[in-house]
Amino acid sequence: MSVNDPIGDMLARIRNASMRGKSTVRTPASKIRKWVLDVLKAEGYIRGYEETTSANGLPEIEISLRYFDGHSAIRELKRVSTPGRRVYSGVKEIPQVRQGLGVAIVSTPKGVMSDAQARSANVGGEVLCTVF
Repeated sequence: MSVNDPIGDMLARIRNASMRGKSTVRTPASKIRKWVLDVLKAEGYIRGYEETTSANGLPEIEISLRYFDGHSAIRELKRVSTPGRRVYSGVKEIPQVRQGLGVAIVSTPKGVMSDAQARSANVGGEVLCTVF
């Protein structure tokens, strides 16, 4: 099956698995998904991820979700930039999520990073998603 928005698909899988209380979720593998997962892991929203292969031999990523007192570490996961409407922002216009309590994941010329890292590196880019 062809997916038009691979990042949106991965975020929906994570959101659905966390609402159901699952400990892990699987998604097809790609570089951009790994980069987004690296930011989520560095910010403490997931335990980690591991590259595996599916039953039909395609590469997959198994994501371990993080819970605290029975509640998911991820309360809100929203896609900002979509294939039909790209959202770019300069370094001064990068959004703050919930007055800095959440994280905006930004794709910059220096790589995929959190909003705080992008501000400190003084680069803007495409706002991929927000996490709280």
